[in-house]
Amino acid sequence: MREGPDIARIASLVGDPARANMLNALMGGTALTASELALEAGVSLPTASSHLSKLMEGGLLTLASQGRHRYYGLAGAQVAGMIEAIIGVAEAVGPKRVRPGPRDAARRVARVCYDHLAGEQAVAILDRLFDRKLLLREDNEIRLSSSGVSHFSALGIDTHAKARRPVCRACLDWSVRRSHLAGTLGAAILDKIIAEKWGRREKDSRAVVFSPTGRQAFERVFLS
Repeated sequence: MREGPDIARIASLVGDPARANMLNALMGGTALTASELALEAGVSLPTASSHLSKLMEGGLLTLASQGRHRYYGLAGAQVAGMIEAIIGVAEAVGPKRVRPGPRDAARRVARVCYDHLAGEQAVAILDRLFDRKLLLREDNEIRLSSSGVSHFSALGIDTHAKARRPVCRACLDWSVRRSHLAGTLGAAILDKIIAEKWGRREKDSRAVVFSPTGRQAFERVFLS
């Protein structure tokens, strides 16, 4: 047997259609029950429970209990990044589907990718931060400049690293095919958008929809 990571095991866990639908449903960052995930996967509850057990054993999910309810979530940003990357590959080389309708168009503009913003607006943010030299790219890694630390501190956005999470990380955006900003800074920017009520999460969707005044404020802060 070859030494090193067992890629085949992870691929088999993600490659099952029902489990893939469950993982994709959790990309919005919201924890879901087994019943909710069964609906997302289009399988019975007993079948869903079997799939969830395998995903738990594989280290791809976490489980939290609250009262009588048990909630499943992705095991972390690394797992979410893997799912987002697979979505990008599937979009690029997989079978072509009928063009998505307006709801999918909204997701292309702005959506949640686990705990940070993705879509056209998120890619535009990263481009602008590079243009203003608030972020710097070094050896395929992204870091905050000193002016970037001051800039985000003035906005009330935390720029400190958290356990096992980088401040800045590039995440390939499946709809734009370019990178948006992940890491603790990417998460803090999404938190800012929601807290300021510039945008809101669409119910039962990963889409983030901006109000007219919210879009103006968002663009003034992050894209000007």
